[in-house]
Amino acid sequence: MKYNFDEVINRKNTNCIKYDSIKTSGKPENIIPLWVADMDFKSPPAVSEALIKISQHGIFGYSHIDDTYFKAVFQWYHTRFGWDIQREWLINTPGVVHALATAVRAFTKKGESVLIQTPVYPPFYTSITENHRILVTNQLIYQNGTYQIDFDDFEQQIKQHQVKLFILCSPHNPIGRVWTKQELTKMIEICQKYHVLIISDEIHSDFVYQKGTHHILASLNPIIEQNCIICTAPSKTFNLAGLQISNILIPNPKIREKFLTVLSANHTGDPNLFGLTACQAAYEHGAEWLDQLLIYLSENICYVRDFLKKQIPQIQFIQPQGTYLLWLDCTALPIAPEQLEDFFIHQAGLWLNDGTMFGENAKGFQRVNIACPRSILEQAMHQLKLAVDRLY
Repeated sequence: MKYNFDEVINRKNTNCIKYDSIKTSGKPENIIPLWVADMDFKSPPAVSEALIKISQHGIFGYSHIDDTYFKAVFQWYHTRFGWDIQREWLINTPGVVHALATAVRAFTKKGESVLIQTPVYPPFYTSITENHRILVTNQLIYQNGTYQIDFDDFEQQIKQHQVKLFILCSPHNPIGRVWTKQELTKMIEICQKYHVLIISDEIHSDFVYQKGTHHILASLNPIIEQNCIICTAPSKTFNLAGLQISNILIPNPKIREKFLTVLSANHTGDPNLFGLTACQAAYEHGAEWLDQLLIYLSENICYVRDFLKKQIPQIQFIQPQGTYLLWLDCTALPIAPEQLEDFFIHQAGLWLNDGTMFGENAKGFQRVNIACPRSILEQAMHQLKLAVDRLY
């Protein structure tokens, strides 16, 4: 490979949440952090080069997107997904979560209902409840090591609670599902039937494995294009989360105007100069880096799958179709779900994400970030095996 993803980079003492919050959170000093969704890999060289150039200029004033930035975003989605966006659709926010909360305030009133599919990324919950909207859940069906959508319940929840807004996670975090065109179409048809606006969080769209295909929701038909908000960002793809830049795409001018009105009321301010620069450089020059990263991540996934199958069969590996986050079924371990997090921290020396943070229907599960050098992953798996062996 041209890029060395095996390189172990010391991230401690860099104000890094993943590593530098170990002490403040009370975790053991030598714990291996495989939790928060950023990567232990350097961003593409072109990103660093672009940021150095900007830094050397020495003036960091107010910034805005220009035509070259838009062309970079346009070309990325045209080439990778066959979706052609228009300049006026593009809105920058500091992050996708910020956009979700903005949309909740823009398109619902206090006391109105918003639907999510659980288990799901925790900010989906808080963007609704902390804005005093009613949280409605469509629980995904876990069966035979994978997840499916309960479409009857999906429609019933919308109908019963008069849902105004549906927040879709595509690909889905934490379960790793990449929704098929048929699944997306069926959700679209139900939402159109009841006049439900869809916000589609597609931040993990660049991570798809096993020759799978990610379908941008708005690309499926002209009607849904005018009734959805597509949330994208380079942050997961190129490890740019700290630069706080997201590209929110809203084709419908009336929906876009309402979103911008609330965004303006939040006084978010102009986009970050370094975020804009990094995003443009990544989209213009990062394709080869990403293609090689996907191979490396696929091999990491295979390593964990094979290790668990041979060494820790009590933990069921759920094959991810997308994202760099593994979802592990630990319900067969002789540990109460309430004690599982403590077991991983204090017995295995691993800091993962406990399933309960993703929903009540995720007790007994753990989320693992495998976007790290193989040597770290190998050490983590061996520590886990030793801890599990001590249970028997």
